[in-house]
Amino acid sequence: MLFDDNLNLGKLQKNWRLVVWWILHRLTTPLRAMPDFLIVGTQKGGTTSLFNYLIQHPRVYAPFRKEIKFFDSNYFNGLSWYQAHFPLRRKLERERALTGEATPYYMFHPTAPERISQALPEVRIIVLLRNPVDRAYSHYQHMVRAGRETLSFEEALEKESERLDGEAEKIAADMYYPQAAHIYYSYLARGRYIEQLPKLFSLFSPEHVLVLRSEDLYTSPRETFFQTLDFLKLPRWEPPKYEVFKQGTYDKTLDPKLRQRLAEYFRPYNRQLYDFLGRDFEWDK
Repeated sequence: MLFDDNLNLGKLQKNWRLVVWWILHRLTTPLRAMPDFLIVGTQKGGTTSLFNYLIQHPRVYAPFRKEIKFFDSNYFNGLSWYQAHFPLRRKLERERALTGEATPYYMFHPTAPERISQALPEVRIIVLLRNPVDRAYSHYQHMVRAGRETLSFEEALEKESERLDGEAEKIAADMYYPQAAHIYYSYLARGRYIEQLPKLFSLFSPEHVLVLRSEDLYTSPRETFFQTLDFLKLPRWEPPKYEVFKQGTYDKTLDPKLRQRLAEYFRPYNRQLYDFLGRDFEWDK
């Protein structure tokens, strides 16, 4: 398959340079690299900012697009389709450079971690974890602005278990099964990180998994970025500016009473996470 629906053929036709570029990538697929690193989550956790800092590094080359969504939504396109998105192997070897991508649904997807481990057993995994209360509300606001959510936040939380009932199992059983509900309405489920991280650590060696706190990226981007570069064994370097990418601005703040209820809901999951990782993320203080 030379093209795919996700590249939006209509837009490609309006930009002949993009058309030529993608055709060239598809024709040279065997010469292209596979990713050295993946940012796999969490959604609304700063993945776009961290990815953009990384691709500005002189020894990191960007893929065809940030979120390739191969191991979740586009798995049916095949591994060669995925490989076509990345730079030429020879170029990376000459520059001693890396490449990677960021798809924040990978960590939450029922089968993406296994698919990644089978295709890329030595890839380095980067995870950003945000306070699950803030993450859930940001996720909800994003869905409202996108026209995908009509319920109030409290109603959406109450409806979540019904909306997600059986979805993960259906997605795992059929790669063509629509994943929209699982992506859109997982406000609480995505924040139960202890249900997601152990799978990553069971599939990849601990040395190949970096878990960062989103709040550290927001307040101390330099130190967090350096930590990421050290993990990737890249020389320390700084972008001209630690710009915040895709930061939403919302009209309403979260009701304090609902915030407290959510904090109590997530507290036991957070404590299990802290025990698992051996560090306190200080979300419950």
